[in-house]
Amino acid sequence: MLDSRRRMMQISALAAAGLIGESGAGWLHAADMLDGLDLAVINANIHTVDEKQPQAQALGVFQGRFRIVGSNDEVKSLVTKRTRVIDAEGMTIVPGFIDAHTHPAAAGAEHLMYVNCDQRSVAEIVAAIRAQAAKTPEGDWIIGFKYDDTKLADGRPLLKSDLDQATQKHPIRVTHRGGHTAIYNSLAFERAGITKETPDPADGKFGRTEVGELSGFVAEKAVDRIKRLPIPSRSQARDGVKVIAQLMTAAGLTSVHDADADKSNFLAYQDARAAGELLFRVYVLAHTSLFDHWVAAGLRSGFGDSFLKIGGLKLYADGSASERTMRMSKPYIGRPNDFGLLVTTQDKLNEQVLAAHEQGWQVGVHANGDVGIDMVLNAYELANRFHPRPDPRFRIEHCTLINEPLLERMARLGAIPTPFYTYVYYHGDKWAQYGEERTRSMFAHRSFLDHKIKVAGASDYVPGPFEPLMAMQSMVTRTDYKGRAWGENQRITPAEALRICTLHGAHASFEENLKGSITPGKLADFVMLGADPLQVEPSKIKDIAVVRTVIEGKTVHPRNVE
Repeated sequence: MLDSRRRMMQISALAAAGLIGESGAGWLHAADMLDGLDLAVINANIHTVDEKQPQAQALGVFQGRFRIVGSNDEVKSLVTKRTRVIDAEGMTIVPGFIDAHTHPAAAGAEHLMYVNCDQRSVAEIVAAIRAQAAKTPEGDWIIGFKYDDTKLADGRPLLKSDLDQATQKHPIRVTHRGGHTAIYNSLAFERAGITKETPDPADGKFGRTEVGELSGFVAEKAVDRIKRLPIPSRSQARDGVKVIAQLMTAAGLTSVHDADADKSNFLAYQDARAAGELLFRVYVLAHTSLFDHWVAAGLRSGFGDSFLKIGGLKLYADGSASERTMRMSKPYIGRPNDFGLLVTTQDKLNEQVLAAHEQGWQVGVHANGDVGIDMVLNAYELANRFHPRPDPRFRIEHCTLINEPLLERMARLGAIPTPFYTYVYYHGDKWAQYGEERTRSMFAHRSFLDHKIKVAGASDYVPGPFEPLMAMQSMVTRTDYKGRAWGENQRITPAEALRICTLHGAHASFEENLKGSITPGKLADFVMLGADPLQVEPSKIKDIAVVRTVIEGKTVHPRNVE
């Protein structure tokens, strides 16, 4: 009698969750579920990001998917001897965070191979380069990364002359954290045949001192005139994915969109997965060099599985927000002749977008300034006019500086912006160069939401920190790490920030029916937090501990706890 009653309770719970119908149709037949759950989490404060059931107390997982979300009693009715039960003890659970624009494979390799120049003085950077030179064969390249001119106490940027003090026996490149500019030493210029007489290319710039000498600064496509970064070996690339996966899942990320992967990056993800080291899900927007291989193979957007999926093509229109090279309709503050840089033409962009769109591919174009964004929308509108497709989900990567006409065009197209979500907090020292008026229209999460645009969250790591809780705080408070406010009119609520960091990220990759909310039938990706980001003081959100990160019902952070 007791077994029969328990059996009926289980079937009733499944039916209430919408997992089976009266005839047993649904995600599973009732008989499949009567063996119980693989995982149950009880006594939790669950923010589901599911409008049909915003809050819950417990959840159950079966075969890697949420099978029930509800009360403790509902979930406990499906617990058997084989079910692993976690008592959340009142902690908060949210869907796994999704970073819709980042560079994990490349960043992971940089962590292993390059000199960390995230320092606070020129002297510290020089010392780090000099230490690397002491163990590097003469003539080999030394590469630094994470350099940020606005974080230096010296009040000036790094120069060629500084790097020459570190070593004159190695060519040196120190890449700015933003990724669009770098500082080189004299030997690097000498090897490339670049002198003070070398003119700037149309889509780049060589920095110069007041007396016309090369300063060491190189921007945008001008870096193509100098030897590119060393390519990591296959094993280094795989190990880089392992490193970055551990770091990102520790921050609560369960899915990432690699927005400019090349062949080495894509292979690294496959190798890491084969080795059991791909801890998060990856949606790949390819660099043109990799994209051409995909097209030749007859592939399309969406090929792959829930852990590694082909997304589409990544293109570029203009420069960087953090490095102050994005192309705008008005000049930078204090630089009356500097409107930023374009790295393509309208005709070329139109051609590339149309060719990919006609073949069924999703396209994402890097555009920061209002001029660059206008170009991208021109290309998308043209492609959709010549070859209409339902719901192509055109993406505008970064989409930093907007205005009302651009917002209206994006809304009509259903275009998806991926603005930087940690930038207001982390890069506050840069925004004065844009002026107060423009910062009211930068990283415009409030404006996007008000126009019913499904804006996705994005770090662009390495350029921006990848921690999603820092991102939530940045979007909610619009204050930087020194407490200065930038564009307070763009503030959003914590609940809106959570949706951007989860369900909207899934929408950007056509996966909103697969993940992004804690909903029966979706992949069981979730994060357990030490405090509720929707209730704590907003300036404390970034300090909330990530207690546990779970993918498909399996804990990936902390490691080896199951």
